[in-house]
Amino acid sequence: MSARFEIKVAKNGDYMFNLFAPNGKIIATSETYSSLQNCKNGIDSVKRNAASHVEDQTKTDAAPLLCPKYEIYLDREDKFRFRLRASNGEIICVSQAYTVKASAQTGIASLAENAPDAETVMLEQ
Repeated sequence: MSARFEIKVAKNGDYMFNLFAPNGKIIATSETYSSLQNCKNGIDSVKRNAASHVEDQTKTDAAPLLCPKYEIYLDREDKFRFRLRASNGEIICVSQAYTVKASAQTGIASLAENAPDAETVMLEQ
């Protein structure tokens, strides 16, 4: 199995995507988009920005980086997550929660490796 973006219709009728690794696990999830074309544009943005640098916001001395960039951060439950910001600063996808930072870093590496060549499929409703 190869990496893939799966587009699906959310409960509210909007569109969203998940990026799956070759092992079938979700690497990252998008926000919802009001149109299918906007969702596809989001996927294109992930592909274009997959090789971005990483800003580790869990470090107290982390210098802010310009977008596009990944951000590693702690959520409200003190779990590590990452998000990918486009050049305009918009968040284009987010990860699941991880108990250790190294797992978030591995997720970023997996996104960077798999997203550029991942196929896009539309799930049936």
